[in-house]
Formats: sequence, structure tokens, C-alpha cells
Amino acid sequence: METMARLERISANYDTGRTEFTFSTDSQNAVAELERLREHDIRLKATRYRKKRSLSANGLFWHCIGQMAEALRTDKWDVYLSMLRQYGKFTYICVKPNMVEAVKDQWRESMEWSSVDINGKPATQMLCFFGSSSYNTKEMSRLIDGTIHEMKELGLDPPMPQDIQIALEQWETYGQHTSG
Repeated sequence: METMARLERISANYDTGRTEFTFSTDSQNAVAELERLREHDIRLKATRYRKKRSLSANGLFWHCIGQMAEALRTDKWDVYLSMLRQYGKFTYICVKPNMVEAVKDQWRESMEWSSVDINGKPATQMLCFFGSSSYNTKEMSRLIDGTIHEMKELGLDPPMPQDIQIALEQWETYGQHTSG
């Protein structure tokens, strides 16, 4: 069961070592499902609620990627990874040299950046790019703007500015609202 709820109260009993959490929700389905679980131990995982992102912004982005892939005679995935490298968000991580391939398998896009020593031991510094599904509105806007710039460089007709604006507004309204 997964639903949106708000944590209302936390009550700790120091004598028994037990803690009670009170959540509120508007979901009647959640009430019925929780009622069925009342007599069982459950696994509880609470994370910050984020609305699902707009498919319009994602669809517009992938439409652009498809046009570029066709013009470049390559596949969409290669163009997507190229756009992540140029306009996406990333982090640096340092790993043991024997872990480089494992890291590459876990990230959508990553590359070896440099060799470094950490406490006298060799390590590889890697540049790791996050997939666009984790982007907030500002980050997605940068990715789309960069992709449109690349389309123009290829002589392709980008989407109309009003279509881009609508897609990004929908991303803002329905998208993930993270700081960034």
C-alpha cells in the first residue's frame, strides 16, 4: 500500500521504549487496507511526497531526442546520454579501481575522471550523471533548453516556444518539487 499522508504526531514512551506515530490521509482506500493489516507486523517507509512529473515535458524531451537521433543516425539512448553529459546534473565519487565497472553498471551515465590517492591508496574519481526522472523543474528546464540548442545546431526545427512553456509549467504543477 502506498498513499499520501501527513505525519501529525510522534509520541515516545520512554518507560516501554515504544514510539507511536499518527498519520492523517484523505484516502479511504488506505484506511481499508490498513484495517486489513491491523493484526500483522508491517514494514513502514516514509519519504517526502512528490507528485508524479508531467509526461508532457518528458514526452517533449524524448520527441526532441528522437529527432536528433534520426538526424545523427544513432539511437535515442546515445543522444539521451549525450544530453545528460552536457546539460544534466551530476556528482563526483571516488571508488576503488576494481569498482569502476560496478559503478558504471549502476549509473545511467558515468565516466572515469581522474586517478587520485586517498590516504595513500589509489582511487578513481568518477563523474556520475543522474537520470532525468530525478530532475526538478529547474533541472529539467536546463536539460530541455540544452537539447533544443543542440537541435538548432543540427538544423532541426525545435518545438514551438509555447509548447515548451506549457510542458514546463505542467512539470512545475505536476512535477517533482525538490530544491535545487
